[in-house]
Amino acid sequence: MRWLILILAIFAASQSFAASPIVRDGGTIDLADVTYRLDGIDAPALDQICIDDHADPWACGVDARERLASLIGGREVRCEDLGQDATYKKWHVGICTVEGETTSLNQLLVRQGLALNFEPSVRGLFKQDEAEAKDNRRGLWKGCFVTPQEFRGGRKDGALLGGACRADKDREIREVLFPYEPAMPSGCSVKGKFALRAHVTGNVGI
Repeated sequence: MRWLILILAIFAASQSFAASPIVRDGGTIDLADVTYRLDGIDAPALDQICIDDHADPWACGVDARERLASLIGGREVRCEDLGQDATYKKWHVGICTVEGETTSLNQLLVRQGLALNFEPSVRGLFKQDEAEAKDNRRGLWKGCFVTPQEFRGGRKDGALLGGACRADKDREIREVLFPYEPAMPSGCSVKGKFALRAHVTGNVGI
């Protein structure tokens, strides 16, 4: 009986529950005083800009955060704690699931095209979901983007991904994806938004 109680206590310690998690970005949530990076996925940085299928600049990082918040929808979230994050020592990595769902938030984001399968942590666990999102041009895949990892690292020479990329407009596309003044998640001016749109539609012409 004591062993059973000990096992249940260990299991409970590895799980976190909260009714109102805080969504930091498309791949990070605060839950019960612990910050979790959703394991096995790479979601757009909050300030990342992509191009949509209408040749418009798209605040894909903001949309990824909003989609994650929408998937949670105020319901209770449980995270399987997989240990300390290798990069951000105060964070943990986890597989997180919403109450009433069997598919993890990690997998849902990749399936909807708002995050990429990220190796080597899950060893291709979401690779098929990414392939299906790409084939059906969901989320990021409908337009043109660089991987979130390359965006965060400022790698302007990385591969352009998505169904709306054009090889003959490579330079112009990269100027939009890596603006000198990254778009603010909130409070951005109308003037700045339309200036970006004019740059894409006028010069990129996707």
